[in-house]
Amino acid sequence: MNRIITSTLFSLLFLVLSCGNVSAQFPPAENDLDRKVIAFLKEQSGQWYDMNVPVSDGRILYDLILKGKYKKAVEIGTSTGHSGVWIAWALSKTGGKLITIEIDKNRHEEALANFKKAGVSEYIDARLGDAHKLVPALKGTYDFVFSDADKDWYKNYFIAMEPKLVKGACFTAHNTNMRSGGIREFLEYAQNHKDFTTTQHPDSRSGLSVSYKK
Repeated sequence: MNRIITSTLFSLLFLVLSCGNVSAQFPPAENDLDRKVIAFLKEQSGQWYDMNVPVSDGRILYDLILKGKYKKAVEIGTSTGHSGVWIAWALSKTGGKLITIEIDKNRHEEALANFKKAGVSEYIDARLGDAHKLVPALKGTYDFVFSDADKDWYKNYFIAMEPKLVKGACFTAHNTNMRSGGIREFLEYAQNHKDFTTTQHPDSRSGLSVSYKK
């Protein structure tokens, strides 16, 4: 699969998965930022194209971060920012920040605008560039990763992040129900890794693998 692919298939998948009671996916608002983010997400409902996650998976990412109290997150594949909003929203509650990487300039710029509208820009360091280079070059340690870029490179992203992840860190990967060659290779590697416990999240219809570092 090409690294910059057309979004038609993923847009159709997103629309199918987005059906249902969208409002029920949102946590209760406790402060002004919560209300601003929820209002933004409701306004944008049904308009997230370009390979964005469905709202149900955004909520899963949000819940994983709150449960793990994660603070240093990396997103590989920003697209136009739907998952980034959910991740940053959760990080606003844990005192954390997100580094998100996107290779396409137009998607990157649209994501920046969406982060601003949602009110979460201060919790995000959005970087434009090639994740194949930027991910291995990341400095420091991290406790949460969301991989949603080119599927054939999932294993490489996982390997690049392994030494940077602290004990108890969580590495998540999207669209793992696709089971393409790259997805299968990644899952086989992660599931057989002695330092990680990897499962499929039961509530993700599009497929979300969750790997915890022991």
